[in-house]
Amino acid sequence: MVDCRPSDTPMDPNIKLLPGQGEPLDDPERYRRLVGRLNYLTVTRPDIAFPVSVVSQFINDPRDSHWTTAMRILRYIKKAPGQGLLYEDKGNSKIVCYSDADWAGSPSNRRSTSGYCVLIGGNLISWKRKKQITVARSTAEAEYRAMAAAASEVTWLQQLLKQLQIGDTQGTKLICDNEAALHIASNPVFHERTKHVEIDCHFVREKVLSGVITTEFVHSSDQ
Repeated sequence: MVDCRPSDTPMDPNIKLLPGQGEPLDDPERYRRLVGRLNYLTVTRPDIAFPVSVVSQFINDPRDSHWTTAMRILRYIKKAPGQGLLYEDKGNSKIVCYSDADWAGSPSNRRSTSGYCVLIGGNLISWKRKKQITVARSTAEAEYRAMAAAASEVTWLQQLLKQLQIGDTQGTKLICDNEAALHIASNPVFHERTKHVEIDCHFVREKVLSGVITTEFVHSSDQ
C-alpha cells in the first residue's frame, strides 16, 4: 500500500455491496484481519466508521468486491493519515447531538442504518452507527429510530456529567435533518400513524416534553 493511489473518500457513495458478490478470496483470513484492524482504528477515526461497518458485514464469506472496498478505505487513510480527534477548550460544555439515517440503505434486506454523534463543548465524545433491526417504511420512521438511539445516548451522558458534577446539561440539543421526524417528536396527533414505532415515539416525546432535550432542524447539506 506504500505506492498506492490515495482516495479522497473512504467509500464510493454509489456502490451497493451484496453477499456473494464477486469471486471468493483465496485467503479470506487476510480480509478478516484487515477488517478487524480497521474496526480498531474507528476508535479514533469516526470518519471511517460507516464504510468499516459495511465491509464488516461480509467477514463470513468475503469476495473480491468486498476486498476492493476495504482497500479503498486504506487508500483514504493514506490521503488523510493524521485526521484523528483533537480536544480543545472552547469555553463551553453544552451537549449537542446530531442524528441521521439512510433509509433502506442496505441493498440485501432494505434495512436502514442509524447514526449519531455527540459533542460536548464542541468536541466529539461519542458516535455510533448501527443497522436497524426492522425495515423502516418511510424516511421519517428511519430518522425517528435514529433519534431514539441518539436520545438514549444523550440521556446517559447527561446523567454521567451530573454524577461527575461537571458540564452543562441544560438545553441539550438533538439535531435532525428530517422535519417529519421532528414533528412526530412533539406532536401526539401523529400517534395513530406511527403505532409500529410506538416505543420509540413515547421515549423521544418523553425526553422532549420533560425538557431533557430540545430538537432542532438542520438541512441535510449542513448535517
